[in-house]
Amino acid sequence: MTVSLPRTAALGVVAALALSACGAAPDDSTTADGKNAATATSAADFGGLDALVKAAKKEGTLNAIALPRDWANYGALIDGFQKKYGIKIEVENPDGSSQDEINAVTTRKGQDRAPDVLDLGSSFALSAAQQGLLAPYKVAAFDDIPEGQKDARGRWYNDYGGYISIGCDAKRVSSCPTTFADLLKPRYKGQVALNGNPTKSGAAFGGVYAAALASGGSFDDIQPGLDFFAKLKKNGNYTPVESTPATVEKGETPISIDWDYLNAGYADEFKSKGVDWKVAVPSDGQFAQFYSQAVNKDAPHPAAARLWQEYLYSAEGQNLWLAGYARPVLMNALDRAGTLDKAAAAKLPQVSGTPEFPSEEQQSKAKTVLAQGWAKAVSG
Repeated sequence: MTVSLPRTAALGVVAALALSACGAAPDDSTTADGKNAATATSAADFGGLDALVKAAKKEGTLNAIALPRDWANYGALIDGFQKKYGIKIEVENPDGSSQDEINAVTTRKGQDRAPDVLDLGSSFALSAAQQGLLAPYKVAAFDDIPEGQKDARGRWYNDYGGYISIGCDAKRVSSCPTTFADLLKPRYKGQVALNGNPTKSGAAFGGVYAAALASGGSFDDIQPGLDFFAKLKKNGNYTPVESTPATVEKGETPISIDWDYLNAGYADEFKSKGVDWKVAVPSDGQFAQFYSQAVNKDAPHPAAARLWQEYLYSAEGQNLWLAGYARPVLMNALDRAGTLDKAAAAKLPQVSGTPEFPSEEQQSKAKTVLAQGWAKAVSG
């Protein structure tokens, strides 16, 4: 598999596939009895899954954005959906950030090239919901999604997640760091990178939050995370180069703070390229977070958008995320039902304790603090 840049790359890095021309969305999503996919809040509301499949196949296309194939096994998910339903998925700007996705929704309203579906860092999903950009839609497995991991109205729901981890090129770094405290050591001068900018990227946002927890902060106080990176910048250890598989291979970012499922996937990918990539979940800053799924309220292919959600929350879709080292939100439900891929589950990076997650209010506050202070923290 060819490794692409991660979806958290900065705004302006564009490697888009061609989408259809601008214009009004096709009207292929109304059933014979007048039910409209664009207003359906569940498959049952549209007449059942078979009716949804039929309407989605008639649309024939799904517009996605910021879904690199090497991110949490999205390549297998895209291929699986296309093979199962014969619906073409057009992926624009696979290297984009969560904010890029929101920008595409707001600037292309009413256009047939607007994104149908969104995969957002959780704080960005909350923001999109607050802006009224998302359609209420509850997948068949909605009740199995744990409380706190979904919007009560079904505007967004968590899908897959993991822990912030430290990836390290053991051939370039003599002693790989395993904690945030380690990262401050002089031996790591110019080697420590984030996967993106935390004001735009869910992965980098999580990295700063984890640093805050490791430095006396809390879900209510991300400032110590900013202070940590300011110190890392001042002592010369932080590099502004945003970590990607390409920068790792070139040796530009030998230490990368990123989600554990990405770092674990890179470890597999890099073996054939002579890179010994080690992964550690830092004990002093355990921060877990999920990404969230959502349907664009003005999706040009509303039936395909809803069918994509049903696929992602099926046992097939959830286990494909698991095969990419990501923890699917329905993991416990699959285990109870006997449909969990236990071999894939056994390969997940080991962590201890039960993960806790910041609330909607806490994440909004943290985003505000980052927006006001990140540039200053790492400038100079």
